[in-house]
Amino acid sequence: MFESLGEKFETLRRKLQGQGRITERNIEDALRDVRLALLEADVNVGVVRDFVEAVKRDALGQDVLRSLTAEQQFLKIIHRELVQALGSETATLDLGGAPPVVMLIVGLNGAGKTTTAAKLARHLRDERGRTPFLVAADVYRPAAMEQLRTLAERLGVPVHTGETGGDAVAIASAGVAEATRGGADVILVDTAGRQTVADELMEELARMHAALAPRHVVLVADAMTGQDAVATAQGFAARLPLSGIVLSKIEGDARGGAALSLRAVTGCPILFAGTGERLDALEPFHPDRIAQRILGMGDVLSLIERAEKAFDRTEAEKLRRKMKRNEFDLEDFRQQIQTMKKMGPVTELLGMVPGMKKLMGGADMAGAEGELVRVEAIINSMTRAERENHLIINASRRRRIACGSGTSVSEVNRLLKQFTQTKKVLKKLGSSPMMQGLPGLRR
Repeated sequence: MFESLGEKFETLRRKLQGQGRITERNIEDALRDVRLALLEADVNVGVVRDFVEAVKRDALGQDVLRSLTAEQQFLKIIHRELVQALGSETATLDLGGAPPVVMLIVGLNGAGKTTTAAKLARHLRDERGRTPFLVAADVYRPAAMEQLRTLAERLGVPVHTGETGGDAVAIASAGVAEATRGGADVILVDTAGRQTVADELMEELARMHAALAPRHVVLVADAMTGQDAVATAQGFAARLPLSGIVLSKIEGDARGGAALSLRAVTGCPILFAGTGERLDALEPFHPDRIAQRILGMGDVLSLIERAEKAFDRTEAEKLRRKMKRNEFDLEDFRQQIQTMKKMGPVTELLGMVPGMKKLMGGADMAGAEGELVRVEAIINSMTRAERENHLIINASRRRRIACGSGTSVSEVNRLLKQFTQTKKVLKKLGSSPMMQGLPGLRR
């Protein structure tokens, strides 16, 4: 997620570190790099202009120019502006009021509307305790109704379907009536898409909106289409009262242009991010955490939340306490590798672990699964005492570990060096207000 943009900001950080004190001259140079990084990431030109101006306004203040850690202050400003561009605060769907809550799921063909409708149903049922009902109102795409029926069966969620080629508004109205009689409190209507935001599509959606009076209209936009996703969102927002956006396929978006442009251009919050094909691969969109990932700061909060959902809460609390006390060791690290492998594709999780990209030694992220096998093999070749205290691993122990893991001494050295750097990051996180506020970490 956002790998190329993250790499550019990492290069900027290294350049600033090498310049010592920050001056107005090298701030201008840094801002030029920021502008190019955002434009190459396919961020909207107007958003880039406003972003750079905001960073410049703050960066030229005395707090940065007089700071001994000016590069950190500069990156802090960039982080703050990234959060602002992404939406400032996590947005949620308001499900209050008299049930049922009707939602129209809209978007272009190929954006992932049908899968997203099913993902939202699972999220609302499992995370918010709702009773969802799915309505298949895409009467044009072949097998669209059958796809939603199959997904609903996998979830154990009721679904209403009609006939391909039928009247979409009539089918949607019949589905809402059936769901209401059945006691559903959230009804998700999967609508038809087109290749473009055409008048025919919008007229049908306008008729459906008038007939159903939905509480929410949720747009599904494909993150990988960059500025096309932004143009699509603008087209829908101009004709429908959008409640928010689900940014699908975000796990494949190396640039990040759509995510950084959508809120600023449309004024609509990004509600969720689709992170994979699985029906549980839908996450609330947290602007602050996304900004942290872009700047290589990791996303420990999201990692812990996933661990809490999948594994024993006692172990998650134990890990939090160890991070707070700076007692995170290689045995913990090995267990987290095993945990990540169970929680889903490793490439989804790498950006959540501080220092992980460095730990991978600059390896191709597409080969991360294989690289983690190598790292795990090195740790497995250590004794329990070595995993609990890596400082006792001397030259002879490193040779033995390399031999036992089928790797080289230099690879063992690299792992230990990067693990030490990761511990420093975790120590800072453990003492930060963000971590202090977590359950189990309060004093």
